[in-house]
Amino acid sequence: MQNEDGSWRIRINYELNKLTGNAEIVRFIKSRRLAWLGHVMWMDDKRTPKRILQWKPIGMRTRGRQRKRWLAGIEDLQIMGVRQWRKQCEERAEWKKTTEKAKTHSGL
Repeated sequence: MQNEDGSWRIRINYELNKLTGNAEIVRFIKSRRLAWLGHVMWMDDKRTPKRILQWKPIGMRTRGRQRKRWLAGIEDLQIMGVRQWRKQCEERAEWKKTTEKAKTHSGL
């Protein structure tokens, strides 16, 4: 948070609770991650974040366990039972309902 003199300071717990509306912080972060996914999906195809999201690497992977891609980490949609999220993402109002539902979903 920025003070009146332009310096930055750390927010206090009651300020964070007021900002998040007393939501559980993990659910709040996951809902914001889904909101960011929608934001990237609405971007033009030439924008870098969208190109990275849609990028399919080619060639050989290194030995060992595969590293998780960011999109694979969005397993919350499966937990919530959201099907065809790419189509749902095209409608901003529907996607906003999905992100709001993520804040209160008990399985996240």
